[in-house]
Amino acid sequence: MHILIIHQAFASLNEPGGTRHHEFARMLVARGHQVTVIASPVSYLTGGQTRQADEEINGVKILRAAVYNAHHKSFFHRILAFFSFMFSSFFIGLRVRNVDVVWGTSPPIFQGVTAWKLAWLKRAKFLFEVRDLWPQFAIAVGVLRNPILIAMSEWLEKFLYKRAHQVMVNSPGFLRHVSERGAEHVTLIPNGADPAMFDPANAGESFRARNHLQGKFVALYAGAHGMSNDLNIVLESAKLLADENIQFVFVGDGKEKSALVNQARGLNLQNVTFLPSVSKSEMADVLAGADACIAILKPLEEYKRTYPNKVFDYMAAGRPVALAIDGVIRDVVESADCGIFAQPGDDSALAQAISKLAADKVRAREMGLRGRKYLEEHFSREKVAEQLVNLLEKMVTN
Repeated sequence: MHILIIHQAFASLNEPGGTRHHEFARMLVARGHQVTVIASPVSYLTGGQTRQADEEINGVKILRAAVYNAHHKSFFHRILAFFSFMFSSFFIGLRVRNVDVVWGTSPPIFQGVTAWKLAWLKRAKFLFEVRDLWPQFAIAVGVLRNPILIAMSEWLEKFLYKRAHQVMVNSPGFLRHVSERGAEHVTLIPNGADPAMFDPANAGESFRARNHLQGKFVALYAGAHGMSNDLNIVLESAKLLADENIQFVFVGDGKEKSALVNQARGLNLQNVTFLPSVSKSEMADVLAGADACIAILKPLEEYKRTYPNKVFDYMAAGRPVALAIDGVIRDVVESADCGIFAQPGDDSALAQAISKLAADKVRAREMGLRGRKYLEEHFSREKVAEQLVNLLEKMVTN
């Protein structure tokens, strides 16, 4: 079968950002299926240009659609970027032939419109993937406030749920939400990680040497530096632990990064290091250099429903998690016994969790290895991909 994926923020393994879709696409191609992706040439994580030309990577054909480049300016400019991709990806999609499934993924929800319309025109099945609950998350963090825009967004959300042949969610916390808003056929294909990409035995010596981290207990955050990530709390935790031999390392990019760097300077935090984004292929070396990894989101009820992908990467790398996110991902970490929970929004609680891990490195190491084992058993990308293949094949044959 031929699957067409509409994904503005698509990232290949040699680019920064989430690579769930590239990993799935590679596995689908390896099983004899054809995959075409329409993506933006602008990195959603960094806001910088990635590639302009169409290309083929690991058998996956990637078509680049023109987009208004202003992701990090403001919410208004970001919306313009979303709309520009919605239209440009539609016209490129018209030229893709013999498609069996059009796979749209949200957020941004607007590319779901492109996927639905292309599926309708091509008489293909429409798979709508929900990676975050939009617009609910945007409302919760305060970036979407206009009541008219909220009403229109909620209408669009229900419209797409009802017209999808299949709705796919990446967290069990989303199942009830989408079902209550009109989705008839909903399947959980959870986030996860490919354990083959990570080596828990790697001590990350090269990463530590490059960044002058020898002899330090490294508490590492890897990922987006955005409004939702609440990274100012991590900086406040670093301030509380300034006298301990703990180095906080931030790897990534995002709209809030410059403000965070300035905050760290203002607090004169010598125990904080900021590093640029790296590709997924480089992430194994980065995580190997960590003694513990931090996962954090703002203390909002909505975020209790999420399965943040970084947590699964941390587990695959065999590193214990300092988890400042409540809800379904806490259930995973506690079931695996691979980390310490800290109340979201509480810098003191996060500092205590990291300090406990640093105080007993043997126990921390055991936690990390338990997380690796649990991921291999429950959230291995290959096992999850089998569920996806079965879902797609069932869609095409029904």
